[in-house]
Amino acid sequence: MLFDLGQNLQQTQEIQREVVQIFERMLLVAHYYATRSALASSQQEVAELTTKLSVSLLRHSDILPADKVFYEAGMQCRELGWQSMAFVFLNRYLDLIEAIEDPEGSADTLDGTDFQGTDIPMEVPLPEEPYTTHEEHEAVREWILMVSMDQKLDQSLPKDERGVYVAALEAPGTGLSALPCVVTGYPVLRGGVEFEKPSCVANREDWNKLQYVAKIARTTECADVKEFILRWSGHPR
Repeated sequence: MLFDLGQNLQQTQEIQREVVQIFERMLLVAHYYATRSALASSQQEVAELTTKLSVSLLRHSDILPADKVFYEAGMQCRELGWQSMAFVFLNRYLDLIEAIEDPEGSADTLDGTDFQGTDIPMEVPLPEEPYTTHEEHEAVREWILMVSMDQKLDQSLPKDERGVYVAALEAPGTGLSALPCVVTGYPVLRGGVEFEKPSCVANREDWNKLQYVAKIARTTECADVKEFILRWSGHPR
């Protein structure tokens, strides 16, 4: 339904381009959430795919509950063993909670050093209430304190062959950009699968994994995600 509405908006000349872009962004976010949910319920080994989706959602933390998306991305990175990313994301989560609980708090005052050179929004609106329970929050705080003392841990976001943050589609100030994978939202750097619709690509490993899971799991959710991608992007060339 959202996809059909988006197609109609694109064909309506009276609709401002800014409105269409906002809707397309919301559709993309909905796709990421639906894909993550479908994969998570497939009972297959999909932790890397679901974690990539959670990390990609950080790109939209200015239109989503910021503490929630940083918490989810951080916890999934931690479970997968991506400790440096987990540290940065969960540390940001703690900063956001502190700002939420401060009557005069504002995300504008948070230190954005860790996210310079990324396409993760620096300024985000603060939710009225924290997403996590007190117990969940304390568990994160204790973990951050513990790993902060580990001198071997690189407490910064990892970089790829471009020399920029691994999940960045655009690196401000560098002129570097990449298309997002239609499965995970991660940048497609080389050897990707190209679809019929221009600018629609996928990392080959992620696309193959999705097809495998959809075939093995045989769930309606996974089948729906694959069908949506093919409607949205066309078939692979």
